[in-house]
Amino acid sequence: MIPYFRQPSLHLFGPVTVYAFGFLVALAVIAGSKMALARCERKKLDPDRCAELIFFTLAAGFLAAHLVSVVAYFPGQLKEDPLLLLKFWEGISSFGGIAGGVLGVWLFFRFRAPDLDARGRWEYLDVIAFVFPFAWTVGRLACTVAHDHPGALTTFPLAVSLKTPEAREYIIAVFREAGRLADLPGPDVLARLAFHDLGWYEFLYTLLGIVPVFLLLDRRPRTPGFYVIAFLLLYAPARFCLDFLRIADVRYGGLTPAQYAGIAVFAAALYALRALRGNASPG
Repeated sequence: MIPYFRQPSLHLFGPVTVYAFGFLVALAVIAGSKMALARCERKKLDPDRCAELIFFTLAAGFLAAHLVSVVAYFPGQLKEDPLLLLKFWEGISSFGGIAGGVLGVWLFFRFRAPDLDARGRWEYLDVIAFVFPFAWTVGRLACTVAHDHPGALTTFPLAVSLKTPEAREYIIAVFREAGRLADLPGPDVLARLAFHDLGWYEFLYTLLGIVPVFLLLDRRPRTPGFYVIAFLLLYAPARFCLDFLRIADVRYGGLTPAQYAGIAVFAAALYALRALRGNASPG
């Protein structure tokens, strides 16, 4: 099992402390943006337009990621503290971020690049979609070091061990906040178990699954829109399955909000793939 460790942090001065989560998220944004701009130039697209599209996508994505997380996953906390909506550094939703990114893309094409035809828009989108798994890997590493997506107890070899007192203290706090303390076994049994770390699993899946697949697919030209669809088809099923391991997320009809979003996204991606094959012309 994977040893538990507290999130690394660096105290700079006064109240200013840099946490590994924030540092890695910033690194993901910077690295992803630079990769997208470099790919944009290789594809002979306008780098200034690409940079503006990245800004719209990121701004709307981060905003929606927080709002969806609070409203869909923590409605009880929102009732107790409505100001939680303004605490953008607390809580993000992956599918909320994707939905917000889509909104940002629409706003950009609607108001900043209305002259682009459908093919041109897909070309720019595919630049972002191709580099997204690389940035997503770093982002999920941020979730891993923060242990902010804990799941059910297990003996799975890749889960995070509860052998140490601080690990057990952490998972007890998680179960207490979820109102499920009664589900925990006694201290002796708990010390021999582990917990599913869903951020860690997504990091592994993206790094060892999606990224290599994208590198292989990039060996030959693809129809614009291909990588947008490919990422959604690869990510949505994995996320749907992993969400069954969550313990604190609110559920509606037995499924989490992300699972409903995953079903909708997967269906939309299949429809788009069919349309793409209908008029494919690699270039």
